[in-house]
Amino acid sequence: MDRPPPFEALPADASSLRPRAVRDGLIISGWLATLFIFLVVIPAGHSFGYDAFSYWSIDFDDLYGRAMSSNFALGAFRYAPPIAFLFAPLQLVPWWLFLWLWTAAGLAIVVWLGGRWSLVLLALPPVALELYHGNVHLLMAGAIALGFRFPALWAFVILTKLSPGVGVLWFAFRREWRKLGWAIGATLAVSGLSYAVAPHYWAEFVDSILSNLSEPQSFSVPPPAPIRIPLAIILVAWGARTDRPWTVPVAATLALPIIWPHGLSVAIAAIPFLRRGDRAAQTPGWERAADLRTLAICM
Repeated sequence: MDRPPPFEALPADASSLRPRAVRDGLIISGWLATLFIFLVVIPAGHSFGYDAFSYWSIDFDDLYGRAMSSNFALGAFRYAPPIAFLFAPLQLVPWWLFLWLWTAAGLAIVVWLGGRWSLVLLALPPVALELYHGNVHLLMAGAIALGFRFPALWAFVILTKLSPGVGVLWFAFRREWRKLGWAIGATLAVSGLSYAVAPHYWAEFVDSILSNLSEPQSFSVPPPAPIRIPLAIILVAWGARTDRPWTVPVAATLALPIIWPHGLSVAIAAIPFLRRGDRAAQTPGWERAADLRTLAICM
């Protein structure tokens, strides 16, 4: 049985002490940085939940108006119309309550995916920043992990960030056509329903994307998407052919249209599969690794 990280019994060989000291020092530094964000930055900056505000303040009278001006506009909604309808009920609760519930949901996903490694994950700057900003990256990580078992959940991934949807090619490369059909069919079904209800939202959505293509992305992680997306597809193809499901969340992260530092938190969906070892797909019932019950047992 694996020992719970981050600290283990001291090794008999003193030469291996240095790498562990460096590792544990980095973890502690990460914890301190996370505490700094939540205890100092939040009270001083008044920007806790900056991204989450976009999901709570949806205005169907001008759904994409704020997104037309800038990628950094407060409250700008940038996702496909079905996601707007999904998030609309969130306005029924006060802002402060929504924010804390949203943050608790993100933290719950970190604990669920990380298991015994949850405290280590909280030391990672992308995870801490994601909890601070309140974007949808952790929700995407959860959907990707469960997407092996419930392919229809890929609709959420595709309709939020679009390009990370290259992960569904896992089913195509493995010739799992039924699961691929569920993933694509669910996406088309909810998209078609939203188009039937409000077709003008789709035109506005496309306009909002095109209006910001030339805006500088000063804090994004290089290289640009046209370089990263083909590499992500290659990674999924290799993972599918060699039975390595952990490659899917990594590829989805690589394929993000813009990789902000907190966007790297999507990759934590790989942890449950890495804990089961490479070639997890060769073990009986491997698909249950994405099931809530089995993931809890694995951790």
